[in-house]
Amino acid sequence: MSDLETLKDNLLAEVTAAGDEAAIEAVRVNALGKKGSISELLKTLGTMTPEERQTRGAAINALKTDIFAAITARKSDLKDAAIAERLARETVDISLPVRSSPAERGRIHPISQIIDEITAIFADMGFSIAEGPDIETDHYNFTALNFPEGHPAREMHDTFFFNPDANGERKVLRTHTSPVQIRTMEASSPPIRIIIPGKTYRQDSDATHSPMFHQVEGLVVDTKSNVANMRWILEEFCKTFFEVDDVTMRFRPSFFPFTEPSFEVDIQCDRSSGPIVKFGEGTDWMEILGCGMVHPNVLRAGGLDPDVYQGFAWGMGLDRIAMLKYGMPDLRNFFDADVRWMSHYGFRPLDMPTLFGGLSA
Repeated sequence: MSDLETLKDNLLAEVTAAGDEAAIEAVRVNALGKKGSISELLKTLGTMTPEERQTRGAAINALKTDIFAAITARKSDLKDAAIAERLARETVDISLPVRSSPAERGRIHPISQIIDEITAIFADMGFSIAEGPDIETDHYNFTALNFPEGHPAREMHDTFFFNPDANGERKVLRTHTSPVQIRTMEASSPPIRIIIPGKTYRQDSDATHSPMFHQVEGLVVDTKSNVANMRWILEEFCKTFFEVDDVTMRFRPSFFPFTEPSFEVDIQCDRSSGPIVKFGEGTDWMEILGCGMVHPNVLRAGGLDPDVYQGFAWGMGLDRIAMLKYGMPDLRNFFDADVRWMSHYGFRPLDMPTLFGGLSA
């Protein structure tokens, strides 16, 4: 029986030495496989006498049983160890910060934010929003706004013209949002109180100008509107928009074909802090918009009688006042689609500007 004991000891040593499931499977095949060492011994049972079969045969079967049990136990241990090792290797550290949601990562463009802020301010004053097409006729963009054919005032704008159509008319990319004033007067009766935010186009490009930029205009038409009303509205707007308690404004005479009289509006400010201009304090002045009483010819073009109705209008560049309020040094960055710039200057999408919670909170 010494040969069986020796074989058993050798096989048990191999079982113990098996380091993974592949190794223990190799031991099983070598011992219990079709041509394994124990299987070969079992094949000799047929040549034994009955007496030998009772003794040696029983010993071979006992050896098979012991080795099978040892292999099964070792395989189970190795399987558990492999699972434990895999779990340790693939552990997820739930203490790491969770990736923020798209709503938290996304940002509202400053221009969209400025439009929302201005809308909130003027809506509180009873204004509604009016819109018009970006591609305009010469009539709405110039003639109806008191720019006669050949008038030098047309040279104030570097206009993008389209090729002439079948009737020889050349449409334009609107140079201002003022055509919406005419369209509104044609479509509705006074009293009119509207603001007109939108894109405008001129052939100009540098750190403070862009070929496509944004403007907002306001228009009030009724029977009693006057410069004092306009001044109050603009003062209240500036105080609320720049989020200061008080502003000092000055009106300088100017010229716009569609208003008479016309004014440039400056507000007092402090420019000592670099790109961020502080309003409501300081000794400097900053021009922020143009305004005036609506020209009688413009009222006539809109289908209104200037002997009955009068009005005032104002306009400003949205991009420029965004730069002033939030300290943005270069207008061209507004249109670069740079994610880093948007992450820095953009606004969280769920923080809506309100007069109660703060416009730029």
